[in-house]
Amino acid sequence: MTITEILQFVDRIVEKQTGQHLDDLQKTVIQGVWQGKSYNQIADESGYDKNYVGDVSRKLFKILSEQLNEDINKSNFSWTLERAINSPQFVVGVNTNISYCPFYPPAEQNQSINKEEKTTKKTVYHDLILAPKIIHFCDRTLELQTLSHWLTTQNPRLISVLGLSGIGKTTLVKQFVDLNLQLFDIIIWKSIKLSPSLDTIITEIFALINYEPIQTDNKLTQLFNLLRQQRCLIILDDVQELFTSGQFAGQYKTEYKDYKTFFTRMTEIEHQSTLILIGQEQCQEMICLDEELYPVKCLELGGLGDTEILNNLGLKDDETWPKLLELYEGNPVYLKDIASLVRNIFLGKVSEFLTEDSLLLTEDIKYRLKELFDRLSPIEQQIVVELSKCDRPVSREDLRQVLSLSSMDLINGLQSLSKRYLLKTIECDKISFILTPVFREYVRTCLPPS
Repeated sequence: MTITEILQFVDRIVEKQTGQHLDDLQKTVIQGVWQGKSYNQIADESGYDKNYVGDVSRKLFKILSEQLNEDINKSNFSWTLERAINSPQFVVGVNTNISYCPFYPPAEQNQSINKEEKTTKKTVYHDLILAPKIIHFCDRTLELQTLSHWLTTQNPRLISVLGLSGIGKTTLVKQFVDLNLQLFDIIIWKSIKLSPSLDTIITEIFALINYEPIQTDNKLTQLFNLLRQQRCLIILDDVQELFTSGQFAGQYKTEYKDYKTFFTRMTEIEHQSTLILIGQEQCQEMICLDEELYPVKCLELGGLGDTEILNNLGLKDDETWPKLLELYEGNPVYLKDIASLVRNIFLGKVSEFLTEDSLLLTEDIKYRLKELFDRLSPIEQQIVVELSKCDRPVSREDLRQVLSLSSMDLINGLQSLSKRYLLKTIECDKISFILTPVFREYVRTCLPPS
């Protein structure tokens, strides 16, 4: 029994009674107790007071005791939960109404099962080798609930999770998967950066689950047969790698046109599975015009709004943390990088860092932003250079006067920048546009003069 299974199990029970999922401290406590650690050890690792950790533990034990009709405490926590999970009473849900799906399929009891029965028997397989390990999960409760609601009540066939680089897209999806393993027979996590070929991905899926021999001439058809017969969750990370740099957002590279067909067919063909796309820019297949006909969902992530992300990063002056959060748009990767700089150069004093009165960009942040800028089309680059000169929103009419672009090119360029999450639209007397602050600072200070 793995700690992921235990966390998922306890989360289901706690959510059933309280309506809320486990928070980071509760997960840390459960993991520590499962591993036999003392409250002192858990407190030292989490940064909380030992007594507070004990209170959190006892509240969790009380919930588990009530739901499982067992007297659960720290000393019997591990073996009681393992016995409860593996008991026939639990499996059929007599006490808890919670169903549990083993991580691996049980060994076949009857070796004489005929071939036809074997082909219809459900396979349980979870391939999360390429998925990240989640250590801390901060301030995404609403987004996590949204994903859970979609996948437990609406069964969308395609979900896109989109936002700027480093904003937490992959972390959010992995957290959802960790808490909801039991919802799916098969879970496959792939990164386009590491395995860009759709043909290769399909071949690997069938090879991993030992479903049936793959036929080279109709792989996509066989995949959709699998998606109909079993409930599968396929996650494709770094989807922006399918799109061409130097063109408007979402334009497929020639060698990846088969993905366009795959994404479209996912929404058109009847099946019981879901494809989650994680990326930095939209393509047309991610946009839903009619949810009744095409069950497509799009979850766009903005920055974090809680300074919890800055806990345990060695920073001081916590009263100034909201300003730091605002300055770097709540982007977890930017904030962790800046926290390292503040520790090394300012001895962790955020207040002293803020006296610089400027938006400092580390080399790592510059590298990420250069990658974003290099993906832009020449038209988009002209627009962002012009917008970077202004700290206030600029109307489309004002942009047209200073740029040598046709009305169509300007409108398409603005739309593409919005699909990349680099542009904010402001509605006042006129509709105006402004770059996101960190990207604007990069364009303004780091690009060579034209």
